Order: sequence, then structure tokens, then C-alpha cells
Amino acid sequence: MTHELLLAGFGGQGILFAGKLLAYVGLYSEKEVSWLPSYGPEMRGGTCNCSVTISDSPIGSPLILEPNELLVMNTPSFDKFIGAVKAGGIAVIDSTLVEGTTDRTDIKCFYIPATKLATDNNLKGMANIILAGKLLKESGLTDEAAIEKALKKVIPPKKAELTEANMTALKLGMSL
Repeated sequence: MTHELLLAGFGGQGILFAGKLLAYVGLYSEKEVSWLPSYGPEMRGGTCNCSVTISDSPIGSPLILEPNELLVMNTPSFDKFIGAVKAGGIAVIDSTLVEGTTDRTDIKCFYIPATKLATDNNLKGMANIILAGKLLKESGLTDEAAIEKALKKVIPPKKAELTEANMTALKLGMSL
């Protein structure tokens, strides 16, 4: 099975971090993995997206034009990428920041108020991880041992105190 994931939002929302987390989940699940970040010249506040492919077989290209899983954290990204999701795919959307919904009936959309949930649960700045948790649950990539191992790998040692909060955010997303 191949999962082609596209994560998109503004720079500073943790899109690349969430993508790296998902890539390491795939790696620790003993899958083939590619991770391709892309961001505008503005960096923080500019556009940002990340392609992650997780597969049982070798990956031909890291570029994803038609994802089967989409995570979006802002309206411009939603507008740009929702139409590209393959039929039968899923989209996980931060409904706190994304205005509107799609009329597509050939994909499953999950509108999660992730930014609000992060604030309400003292997980400021972890809306991306809440959405990643939901994406992991819905995509079937939920090997909890691999998730914990990946989280410990992507959080730098100087921020190790954030590991528990990030795990809480992941579990919150997976529970939705």
C-alpha cells in the first residue's frame, strides 16, 4: 500500500515538522519513505507544504500531484489542494482557520477545530500535531510504538520537555 500525503499551510504552523514526524512514523514502521518540503521565500508566514510518501514498495518520485491524504491548516492551501485529492482519499482540515467546506462527495473530509483544541487543552502551537494524529488514525498508519519512536526522533534534545505534550496532542487527534 502507498500513502501519498500532502500537508499545507503557512510557514510557522509546523507543517514541515508534522511532515517529518509522519515520514519517521513510516520509517519506523519499516516502510519506504520520501519527504519533500516546499516553502515560499517568506518562510514564517509564507506558504508552506510538504509531500510525504510512505509505501511498501520503492518510491519512484517524491513529488505528489494527487495525494490520497491531505492535511491543511489555512484557507489558501485548502482552496489550492482540495481538488487534487484522489477519489476515495481523505482530507483533515483545521476548521478553526479554514473558511468554508468542500462539496466533494468522493473523499472523506474531517473538519477539526485543531487550533481551538490546542488552545483549550494547553497545547499552544500543536494544532499541526492534533491534525497529524487524526491523519494517522484515518490513514491506518497508527502503530503507536512507531509513533512514539518518531516523536522522540523529531523533537530536538533541547526541546525534549515538549515530548509529552506532543504525545498528548497526537492522542487527542487520534481520539477525534
